[in-house]
Amino acid sequence: MIITSNLSKTYNGNTVLKIDSLNIPKGQSFGLVGNNGAGKTTYFSLLLDLIQPTTGHIKNNNVLVNESEDWKPFTSAFIDETFLIGYLTPEEYFYFIGELRGQNKADVDALLAQFEDFFHGEILKQKKYLRDLSKGNQKKAGIVAALIGNPEVIILDEPFANLDPTTQIRLKQIIKDLAKKKGVTVLVSSHDLMHVTDVCERIVVLEKGDIIKDLETNPATLKELEAHFAGSMVSQEEE
Repeated sequence: MIITSNLSKTYNGNTVLKIDSLNIPKGQSFGLVGNNGAGKTTYFSLLLDLIQPTTGHIKNNNVLVNESEDWKPFTSAFIDETFLIGYLTPEEYFYFIGELRGQNKADVDALLAQFEDFFHGEILKQKKYLRDLSKGNQKKAGIVAALIGNPEVIILDEPFANLDPTTQIRLKQIIKDLAKKKGVTVLVSSHDLMHVTDVCERIVVLEKGDIIKDLETNPATLKELEAHFAGSMVSQEEE
């Protein structure tokens, strides 16, 4: 589904991402973890054609993302609140995204009805602009907007941050169901190792732009990741 080949991104002579080969099959729940500056957001930005690669390319369902926009109808994402339109209410925003994705108001309303428990009565019919919502509620709105129009690929950057525990649990179930029941390819980056091992069947560790681990998730994965990052911390202290 998503094929990365000889990809790199360099700023002022400093290479921040270098991935020779990475294949993510259709329907996989894929996790990307790493410390700040590891290259996670850079990779997602390249995947969404927000920045141009220095070398190489990414193909999304055989479409070169930096040369064609044909990937956009089946791909959605929520990276941060800049993806929102702050002067719209949540309802206006959801209908706007629906219109872009060929969904009428009834289609959007039917989807939103499935997430009443996720919204906790704090988003719809509140007569608030998106910019006036809390960070957590902005994130909820952005994540649900990314589900509009039945996308085949969904990209979520730090989706668990700023969410309360109840919402985190609900979100984990949403992500699992997307991959397992609907065959959606879900890419998640997170600093929370427990959450990412709970929802992702495969996890890649980035360090200074390089892939250093590519793991099929199993009961021992969380401990392996914790040991890795604990070791990284010790190495930094020694330096």
